[in-house]
Amino acid sequence: MTLMKMTRRVVLAAAAASMTFATPALSSDQAVESIHFLIPGGAGGGWDGTARGTGEALTKAGLVGTASYENMSGGGGGKAIGYLIENAASNHGTLMVNSTPIVIRSLTGVFPQNFRDLTLVAGTIGDYAALVVGKDSPINSMTDLIAAYKADPSGTAIGGGSVPGGMDHLVAAMAMEAAGEDPTAFKYIPYDAGGKAMAALLSGEIAALSTGFSEAVDLANAGEVKIIGVTSDERVDAYKDAPTMKEQGIDTTFVNWRGFFAAPGLPEEQLAAYQAALTAMYETPEWEEVRARNGWVNIHNNGDDFRSFLENQEQVIGDLMKKLGFL
Repeated sequence: MTLMKMTRRVVLAAAAASMTFATPALSSDQAVESIHFLIPGGAGGGWDGTARGTGEALTKAGLVGTASYENMSGGGGGKAIGYLIENAASNHGTLMVNSTPIVIRSLTGVFPQNFRDLTLVAGTIGDYAALVVGKDSPINSMTDLIAAYKADPSGTAIGGGSVPGGMDHLVAAMAMEAAGEDPTAFKYIPYDAGGKAMAALLSGEIAALSTGFSEAVDLANAGEVKIIGVTSDERVDAYKDAPTMKEQGIDTTFVNWRGFFAAPGLPEEQLAAYQAALTAMYETPEWEEVRARNGWVNIHNNGDDFRSFLENQEQVIGDLMKKLGFL
């Protein structure tokens, strides 16, 4: 019987049996006493939302006793990765959230480490990308954005919450190329995570923002932005008013996985308990509430499957970045 096929009760029993530091003070359903989530970017970004949403679901479902959170920006995510590696022995209770950028930024040399230097816990979700504009922008579609860019290339900057050559930049470049424009010619302005990027959009510093769909949905629901293009094959239930790139004649799709890593040298029993808790999470209504609210897609890869997934993405993204001139 594989871990994916085990019932919630069996998974929890396996986790509780393997988790040497579980405490009798917790209910029998709680397989993990606590998790400290390390977030490699600032507040308001996709990593932040994923860590806090996962922690919310795990604790409310009784799979984890308590969850705490720490934002550690810097180095395109490299500061948090370096910290986790350098302080591995004292961070066995920590899970670091990451996503496609850990592959992109190691390929481009933003930081010297890669996913192989960490303990791979699990890939958990996928989040589509989106291009958004401010609520008062005259731009209402990808067609409008491309027209504005053609009329004033230097004055039609696209921002993102990642470094040049990072994921937000890559997604915008893919869209520009699919629209028939030079993917390396447009002006891209990087910001430290989604919150600062959104502030730049609302102030008019940039014409459009490349961001995660879940972040865009929250802001669109608050009336702050208009979503002008989503990188999904079909419209997403979480916000059906948002048109896809494809339906606007821009043939590009993209989904950004997000998942969790631990310090190198994590004991096998602790790794198994974390993986078991995350596996059990998918069967809970608490997780479905968080997932649906954010428009995430369930993409679950454990252990060796996660490694194979990452190695394949490393190859595919590396080839794409060479094609776009980023490598």
